[in-house]
Amino acid sequence: MVNKEEPSLQDVPRTVSVGSLLSEGDELSEDSHYYEDVPNGIWDDVGLRSPNLSNTSTPELPLNSMEGPPWTSASSTPVIKVGWLDKNPPQGPHISYSARSYIYQKRWVRLDSDYLRYFDSDKDAYSKRFIPVSSISRVSGISDQKFEVITHNRTFVFRAESDAERKDWMQALQQAVEEQRDRTRLSKASPLEPHCSWIPDQAGSLELRGVKSKLYVVVAGDKVLLYKNLEEYQMGIGITFIDMSVGNVKDSDRRSFDLTTPYRIFSFSAESESEKAEWLEAMQGAIAEALSTMDVAEKIWADAPNQLCADCGAPHPDWASINLCLVICKRCAGEHRWLGPSVSKVRSLKMDRKVWTEDLIELFHHLGNEAGKRFWAANVPPSEALHPSSSPEDRRHHLEAKYREGKYRRYHRFFGKQEELDKALCVAVTTTDLEETQALLGCGAAINCFSGDPAAPTPLAVARQAGQRLQMEFLRNNQTSEMPRLDPVSIVEKHYSVIQPTVSHSGFLFKTASVAKHLQERRAREEFSRRWCVLSDGVLSYYENERAVMPNGEIRASEIVCLAVPPSDTHGFDSTFEVYTETERMYLFASESPDLAREWVKCIAKAFVPAHAEELLCRDFERLGRLSYKAGLSLQRTQEGWFALAGSELRVVFKESPSEEALHLRKLQELSIEGDKEVLVLVERGRTLYIQGERKLDFTGWLGAIQKAAASSGDTLSEQQLGDSDIPVIVYRCIDYITQCGLTSEGIYRKCGQTSKTQRVLDSLRRDARSVRLKEGEHHVDDVSSALKRFLRDLPDGLFTRTQRSAWLDTAAIENEEEKISRYQELLGLLPPVNRATVKALISHLYCVQCFSETNQMNTHNLAIVFGPTLFQTDGQDYKAGRVVEDLIDHYVQVFSVDEEELRKQREEITAIVKMRVAGSASGTQHAGDFICTVYLEKKATETEQHVKIPASMTAQELTMEILDRRNVRIKEKDYWTCFEVNEREEAERPLHYTEKVLPILHSLGTDSHLVVKKYLAMEAMLMYLASKVGDTKHGMMKFREDRNLLGLGLSTGSFHDRYFMLNGSYLRLFKEIRNLKQHSGGLENSHKPEKEWPIKSLKIYLGVKKKLRPPTCWGLTVVHETEKHERQQWYLCCDTQMELREWFATFFLVQHGGTVWPSEPSKVVRPVPESKLGSVSLIPLRGNENEMRRSVAAFTSDSLSETNETTPTPSSGNM
Repeated sequence: MVNKEEPSLQDVPRTVSVGSLLSEGDELSEDSHYYEDVPNGIWDDVGLRSPNLSNTSTPELPLNSMEGPPWTSASSTPVIKVGWLDKNPPQGPHISYSARSYIYQKRWVRLDSDYLRYFDSDKDAYSKRFIPVSSISRVSGISDQKFEVITHNRTFVFRAESDAERKDWMQALQQAVEEQRDRTRLSKASPLEPHCSWIPDQAGSLELRGVKSKLYVVVAGDKVLLYKNLEEYQMGIGITFIDMSVGNVKDSDRRSFDLTTPYRIFSFSAESESEKAEWLEAMQGAIAEALSTMDVAEKIWADAPNQLCADCGAPHPDWASINLCLVICKRCAGEHRWLGPSVSKVRSLKMDRKVWTEDLIELFHHLGNEAGKRFWAANVPPSEALHPSSSPEDRRHHLEAKYREGKYRRYHRFFGKQEELDKALCVAVTTTDLEETQALLGCGAAINCFSGDPAAPTPLAVARQAGQRLQMEFLRNNQTSEMPRLDPVSIVEKHYSVIQPTVSHSGFLFKTASVAKHLQERRAREEFSRRWCVLSDGVLSYYENERAVMPNGEIRASEIVCLAVPPSDTHGFDSTFEVYTETERMYLFASESPDLAREWVKCIAKAFVPAHAEELLCRDFERLGRLSYKAGLSLQRTQEGWFALAGSELRVVFKESPSEEALHLRKLQELSIEGDKEVLVLVERGRTLYIQGERKLDFTGWLGAIQKAAASSGDTLSEQQLGDSDIPVIVYRCIDYITQCGLTSEGIYRKCGQTSKTQRVLDSLRRDARSVRLKEGEHHVDDVSSALKRFLRDLPDGLFTRTQRSAWLDTAAIENEEEKISRYQELLGLLPPVNRATVKALISHLYCVQCFSETNQMNTHNLAIVFGPTLFQTDGQDYKAGRVVEDLIDHYVQVFSVDEEELRKQREEITAIVKMRVAGSASGTQHAGDFICTVYLEKKATETEQHVKIPASMTAQELTMEILDRRNVRIKEKDYWTCFEVNEREEAERPLHYTEKVLPILHSLGTDSHLVVKKYLAMEAMLMYLASKVGDTKHGMMKFREDRNLLGLGLSTGSFHDRYFMLNGSYLRLFKEIRNLKQHSGGLENSHKPEKEWPIKSLKIYLGVKKKLRPPTCWGLTVVHETEKHERQQWYLCCDTQMELREWFATFFLVQHGGTVWPSEPSKVVRPVPESKLGSVSLIPLRGNENEMRRSVAAFTSDSLSETNETTPTPSSGNM
């Protein structure tokens, strides 16, 4: 026999190699008539079940045939014998020996304990045929070094090169058959037979390119197996199988897809697109299975109940619902995902390794399927129970009833009693009874209910306080869960579904060449090229056409950092999207159809957004991606978060937060850029966020998109930048400036400003009102007032809206005043929130204007004549418009329900402003309202004093920055420079909040008080305390002393007494003893009221207590309270430790100023350089010589302010 060399795999074209899998002449024609009666669709009758064969001698496909790569020595089944043999085509048992073909072909044959395989060559990865050893009935020798391998249905003839070699092969085969039979007998005696319940993930007939007839393909575990037809599958005799650890699946055409390995490309075609999608999903699941790990699964399966699916009982479930603490199979997991993450958070035991912390695994040991079934499936009727073979429709119906509606749950004894459920939950989380916690939450207990303890206000905080880490883990996983309701509600379909384990999509897109810079110019349609794109297995590939084998390029999902959707008119195509990668490349894609583009965006987003940020996919977005950020007190450590920009909202999933948070960009207090466009600072009330640009390309896009979203987007009120009270910033800026500079201006609002200047002011405010600072000397009040009127007149829907305008005008005709006011209040409530807030702010301002009508000549009637036609857009044709405005100003307090405290503060502020302006006018200043004040740097001394011009709008932060700028003081990291109000007589000082206006404070200073700018050494410790603090309350013991017996408490005024204090967002309360407090329902019993309580907003808290009072400790506070009757009360508090003092003061500071304690970044104060100078200090221009100028400064200190006494030393802030 001539030994011919086989051609190597590298010498054979790839298309030929694929075809050669079945292209040898004997196999293409072998016994073709023998299976003519076997219908190809027989699998439809059997379903996805194990073959149920009546002939027990025909083996089922054992599971161990699918373990490990069959062509490597590292296979789990060791190779027994391997070598070259000549092979004769296989024969049916009814064909005589004389009729058999004598055509032999050389084959590389490999035998292991499970399979006999033969290959084209010893370098081939995939066999031409595999024969289960279990199906071999006998091996016998025939003439000329030949031997037969006889199965129940086939006879395979091989020829060796010598009798000795034939003898070795026959002995090896006979021994393998005998050992296989022994193993079969042992497996039948064993109670566990894993192959008996084996169900393939997908099976059916597919076309394979290069092969004429369809093949029967099976996806099982981490393998894809190929058979000639269904009957050969049932007999276990196949062609080859593919280990999916080296496989990749790509969608290639309408019904076709490719299975790519390093050795072959298998191009399959299904009957329909829906069937193709099923095959893609199954093969991608096999890839995930091949790349998964069993470590977590084995730990979870250590508990016997977790070895079966909690819902249908299928064995070896490898998925779990981490909030329900249930282990489920793959089929049930798909339906759990359909319920949404608010009902069931589905994770894989094998793939989501980062999710499975030791605490979560231990939690599944304590709860798991045994406890879960006792609660969720306590009342399942046998007729409604699921089984492993249940259909997807049955599973979905059952699981929705089970977990969304709670139909089968075990009802807690407190079910339907919310208060009792919440109380029981707060008790349960302090114990190890996890089943009780599960039952309470499942029956409706509120996971964030108030516990009654301000120190631990929520069940999670209570569990943390009790050291119950498993309770904490369970509560954290259920923070966003929706528990069953009594009446099921309809499910609102979301734009984006939750993340699937694998995502696949394919189709034609148009694409431009990738770029490394931000696109500034428009891309025409001609610049796009049509490409076949495939998203599969975490890779976005694009091909020349749908038939191309090799892609033109690939984008890995793990490298995608941002996905952007430009407006429809940005490029030549209406529907485009941009993909940014870590390598600083931007890929622009386009589609003819908006729906197709939206589907692509959805799929790509699913592919690269991690599971913990999947909530961001529940709504449409303009930009989505990951960015580095700093927040809170962790400014030294950069963290990674996921961001989605949708309209004017920036939704964020922070690393330390379990759910998404929203930043309303139009309501930001500050939006600025630090450095060379490397850090974006977003300041919202109560928090500051620093977004850092690690990659310039995508960060540039984020900067532009966020700035655009934060700006006004239209002409309506709701589209403007808004303040905290929903007042448009453009309205607030104008009103504030006129209040500070124009209340006494004659003819304010009646006089018109210059048209060109008015338009410039209005244009700048429309572009970005937040960044505009109206300054006296640069902007005339008449220009600003005209800009405000024009803005209100040009509103498309008007301030009072078109639909309600006539109702407002009709109300003016009502004669009964009480009825009229009631009707105005009713109409006010019907306005949109932004309109309602704007109306109140405007009328409040006009109320202040008319208070000075003797000076400005603008009484209520005159203001109504001006604003009636403006607000109602009537052009003076309806006199009732003026009547409405006049009524609203006259009845301002009643219509808008203004309380006395609010009215008092408003009057005090206006009085201070006007007084300063009158004093300035009397002293001969050129600009009314200018005020000069002496401020000291670090300490009170002649060499440290600075004379500063104080505008009415200047804040403490701006004053601090101006002083530091003048002295060229550089602010270092963690330098907290602050302006202090120092009271020398009381030996106390008060750090001003950075937003406090300086002018009213100056007006209230006594002769023994002054302002000093210095470092606040305790601020860092205060910020760290507040960052770790939960809530805005504090309570505890302090030593208390009155200043003269004004409070009526009967205490001696000569000593300090122990008292218990409670501080919350509204009041400071004083109690006589601790035992008067009862920790029940979060507060005091009704019978134990505080001895005294004060509104927190009416208190001024100073650091320090004067020494002559002999305080018991050096850590004291001086508290000043001014009553509504302007009576001044003062008392003193002492703490036991410095840390306790800082905690109390930090909490006072927090609640008095709405949750903000320190600004994000002190903004530089830029002011025009005055013409006059005193030494090196800039001064406002004043008349007269230097002595007259100094006397003009003293003129401002009339009444409560007199000449400054500099003899008293500045109190030390060392106690803080």
